[in-house]
Amino acid sequence: MTQGDPTDNALATIASILDPPESRRESEKTAVTEQKPATPPPIPVATSPIEAHGYSKFGPGPMAAIRLKWTVRLDNGDYYVDETIGENSTPIVTGPMSREAAIQMVDDRESDARRRFEQLKSEMTGRSVAASQASQDSGEA
Repeated sequence: MTQGDPTDNALATIASILDPPESRRESEKTAVTEQKPATPPPIPVATSPIEAHGYSKFGPGPMAAIRLKWTVRLDNGDYYVDETIGENSTPIVTGPMSREAAIQMVDDRESDARRRFEQLKSEMTGRSVAASQASQDSGEA
């Protein structure tokens, strides 16, 4: 598949609809996050830990309107993970938790989303190939 392939768009949409993360429950608190540009996390050095506040990852898929994003933020000494879909959605907040748990949650969610996306993409590609093959077989008879 090529970048910008419509199949990627369809797969991202289907994946987000079919398998929403468990954390899609409303938080008791309404979260308000400050808007700042997404930046990649600093590259960890063996002697320095990852900076947790602002650590974020994006889910797979070419459509920003439905792409998942997980961001760690620090609030009064506690760490929270804000999970959003698209650019202007209200975050679903998980926390408070430790710094390590927040980073691990972001990494796990991103990894799981990527795995599910690739699995769905593979299944849909396989079905497309099978349907094409069946169509060719019926034309040869």
